[in-house]
This record gives sequence, structure tokens and C-alpha cells, in this order.
Amino acid sequence: MPANLTPQYYEAEQAFKEAKTSEEKIAALEEMLAVIPKHKGTEKLQADLKRRLSKLREEGAKKTKAARFDPFLVDKEGAGQVALVGFPNSGKSSLVGALTRARVTIADYPYSTTLPVSGMMPFEDILIQLVDTPPVSEEMEPGMANTLRNSDLLLIVVDGSSDECLDQLEGCLQLLQKKKIIEGNPLGPAKLKSLGQCLLVVTKIDAGEDALALITEMAPAGLRVAPVSMVLKESLERLPGILFEMLQVIRVYSKVPGREPDMNTPFILKKGATVLEMAAAVHRDFPKQLKSARVWGSSKFPGQPVLRDYVLKDKDIVELRV
Repeated sequence: MPANLTPQYYEAEQAFKEAKTSEEKIAALEEMLAVIPKHKGTEKLQADLKRRLSKLREEGAKKTKAARFDPFLVDKEGAGQVALVGFPNSGKSSLVGALTRARVTIADYPYSTTLPVSGMMPFEDILIQLVDTPPVSEEMEPGMANTLRNSDLLLIVVDGSSDECLDQLEGCLQLLQKKKIIEGNPLGPAKLKSLGQCLLVVTKIDAGEDALALITEMAPAGLRVAPVSMVLKESLERLPGILFEMLQVIRVYSKVPGREPDMNTPFILKKGATVLEMAAAVHRDFPKQLKSARVWGSSKFPGQPVLRDYVLKDKDIVELRV
């Protein structure tokens, strides 16, 4: 059967032949498909046009994705994301390596970490994400500011054994303020982290006990200090609990009516979350369908019926009835 192609089709075909960019080729193919006569004689030609159009769109999507790739972007996982920032050889990578299974590069020479490396740190029945970042000096790597800005908490890591420990602290704080990551710079509308969202970690305290007292004294008000050492394991064991507390989150366990509660996969909610917010975390339709709820844990008695605005506490068990 003859195709009987129209002048409009041939014009679009000529535009396709003359097209120089993918966008122009896609537009021409779309026009060819729009004006081509729709009958049995053009079925194979239509299929060929659709195949070529699909291939061009797929190639364009890959190019767009590659162009948008950000090596400093770290997707959030676990109960919260904690990014580490510090000068060369301050002990950041050793800390992440000791607390997680991340494959960090630990070396005696500076700048061994060139891109963010994340690992999951266990705390009781949850995981907290730690992100090791390239070391800073008077500046930081382009793109790294967004990594620090997007994290839930910052760990400012200072080498307690170094004579320049105070300079490291001051340098980190000034750089974070300059980059509008923490409060201290009044410029810009960006929402900045407070010192309450930062933890000053003093490493290698087994070799610098006097420095710890000095750093603690000189640290800004509101900046919590945590001493750690690879030798003193109890100092490392305390850190996950401190970070969980600072993340201001709670663990809530779900219970299906008539069954035992699921204690293996808690829902992570912000402190102050209500039963209604718990319902939304379970399923987006639950808040509208919620008829009643019962709570074990913070309630006056086990299985107490509560209202939708009941404020939940850490390790509560919630039974939702819809």
C-alpha cells in the first residue's frame, strides 16, 4: 500500500535532515509523527520514527543526568546524616572508619580524602549516617558547602595533639560562617545551622589532655565538646548516643491490632511528633482514615487509647486503627 506522504511530512523530514542538535531532531521527529497519514501503508514508517524518537530521548536523558551529577551530593540514609569537617590529619577519616564500615582512606599525608565518603554507624536498633569530607584549610572544595549545609548535624573535628588545635577550631568556625553554613554571618537569607547543631570532636586526647581543657575553655558558648581517642574505646562508644540525642529524633514502633509489635524496624520521627504524624509515616492515607490509636510506653498505662494529637516519646509502641 502506498504511503501517500503529505508535503507537511516532507517539510518535517527535511527539517530533521538539517537538524544539528538533539532537541531539533526530536522536534522534527515529533512533527513527522504528527503529520504522517495514519493507515496500514505507513505502519512500518511510524514504528521506525517512534524507535528513533525514543532513542534520542533516552540519550538526552542520560546526558542531562550526567550533566547534573554532583560528586559531593550524598543521599540521606538512616536516622540522620552527620557530616564531618576538619583540617588535614585531624582524625576525621579514622573516626568514620572506627564507627562505620565505610572504606575511608587513612594516611599520614594530608588530603587523602578527595570526595565525601559515607558510612552507617550503629546505635542500638538504628543506623546514623556519617559523612567524611575532604579536609579544609582557608577554603573548601567547590560543592562541599552544600554537603555540609544539607546534613542534619556537623562534627567539627580538631586534633587535640596538635599545637595548632585552637587555630584549627577558629579556622573551621570562620570558614563555616563565611560559607553561610553556621550562624555568625548576618549576610544572606539562607537558614543557617546553630552551634546546637554542631559537635566539637577533639581527637587524639590520649596525647593531648592539656589541649582538651584549653579547647573546652575557648570553645564558643553553645558548642558541645566530645573528646575521643582511637586508644580509649569508651570515648568512641559514647559518641553514637551523643549524636542520637543531638539529632532530636525518636524511635516509634508500630503494632498491628491483635499482633505483637514490630520491634525491628522503628519509624524515625522528630521529637514532638504526634500520633497523626506517626500515621502519616506509616501510610499517607492513614491520617484521613485513622479512627483510634493506642500507645504503650509513655502512656499512663499500657495500651492506653490516645487522641490524634498525643505527643509520642522515644521507644513508644503505637497501634493504629483505621
